[in-house]
Amino acid sequence: MIHPDWLRPDWTAPPGVRAFVTTRAGGVSTGPYASLNLGTAVGDAPEAVAANRARVRAALPGDPAWLKQVHGTRLVDAATCAPLTAADASYTIEPGVVCVIQVADCLPVLFTDRAGTMVAAAHAGWRGLVGGVLATVVAAYAERGIAAGDLLAWIGPGIGAAAFEVGDEVHAEFTRHDAGAAAHFVRQGATKWRADLHALAQRALRRLGVAAIHGAPLCTVADPQRFFSYRRDHTTGRMAAFIWRE
Repeated sequence: MIHPDWLRPDWTAPPGVRAFVTTRAGGVSTGPYASLNLGTAVGDAPEAVAANRARVRAALPGDPAWLKQVHGTRLVDAATCAPLTAADASYTIEPGVVCVIQVADCLPVLFTDRAGTMVAAAHAGWRGLVGGVLATVVAAYAERGIAAGDLLAWIGPGIGAAAFEVGDEVHAEFTRHDAGAAAHFVRQGATKWRADLHALAQRALRRLGVAAIHGAPLCTVADPQRFFSYRRDHTTGRMAAFIWRE
């Protein structure tokens, strides 16, 4: 059963596509990991994480394809990849195979096409966005003859524009690839900027030809009762976004 506090994408995906994103609610972890920490490498008690994952597993059709996320752009097939493969996106065309991305400020971006042929999940922090992780997913659809205009994307909770302070190097990386990205940065002092990660992800998707983009910009930093945030707390848990085909 999906916990009532967990998020379901507000998109027009086909009926056979299912997805949700966990929040802090519904688990057994304590302290900075309270309560539904799903991360195994953040310092939480292993037995608590196992119990939390078991609770989430009850809402899924199978074991999710957990990845070792490295802020890169690699995309893997969730149906065939080895456990904890180093990658930051996964896809599947197989029913019952679950793609999963862990987050605690970076954006989870979920994908499907209008026919529900394939689903995918991407881990989109600033490094992934600059590197082109979303482009990698869109290219995988194109390889199967599915145009970007036939895709739906949903952007989940992540660090908000008011909380995401970055240096000149981040601003330079984005604007080097796309001068128009400068519109989503606000200068803060001599060498700092506030970056709107959600808007930058939307921009990247539109430039790739994806028009059906969903998801309100929920800020993980601003809501400590509901969301884990590494930027806010440093020692903290991880939420996860799941998507699959029935």
